[in-house]
Formats: sequence, C-alpha cells, structure tokens
Amino acid sequence: MIKISVFYPNSAGVKFDMNYYVSKHLPMVQKKLGAMLKSVAAEQGIAGGTPGAPAPYVAAGHLLFDSVDAFQSAFAAHAEAIMADVPNYTNVQPIIQISEVKL
Repeated sequence: MIKISVFYPNSAGVKFDMNYYVSKHLPMVQKKLGAMLKSVAAEQGIAGGTPGAPAPYVAAGHLLFDSVDAFQSAFAAHAEAIMADVPNYTNVQPIIQISEVKL
C-alpha cells in the first residue's frame, strides 16, 4: 500500500479554504481517480510540536493506493483538472510525498 501525502505549508498570508477542500476538491479527486483510490483523508493543522507553536502545515491530504503504478495510471489522465482546481482553495504550493505504508 502506498500513500500520497499532499502537504500545504503554513506561512504568513496563506489562504486555505478547508470547506472547499473537503466538500468540492476531494470529492472531485475521488470521482476522477475511481476504484484505484482506496482511501482519502484530510487534516487541518492546529498546532506545532511545542506549546504555542503554529502548525507547520495548514492542511494535509492523503490518498491510498495499492501501488505507485496504480496511482500514476489513475492520476495521469486527470492531473491537469485536479491541479487546475488548487487555486480555488489555496494560494500555497503543495508539497507532495509518496510513501510506502508499513503499518
């Protein structure tokens, strides 16, 4: 199982519309990626690791797939439409990580 994590860095002036992200963007992603997408999750950053510290990421999204190949084949056909929607909910450049789930 692999996880695609999309992190949205927190900084001064960052805009992130969580309502749009969870009610419009992620459902669109789910529809476009279809059955190859096994699970989706959204997180909103609320704090950093020390008392009073801001969250390093304003939000994160996670997509689970059986393999990197499954992700790439599902995403390739819809990458343009998915990425074109990003400015509708944020003004920050996301950071993407692909991880192998071990537990």
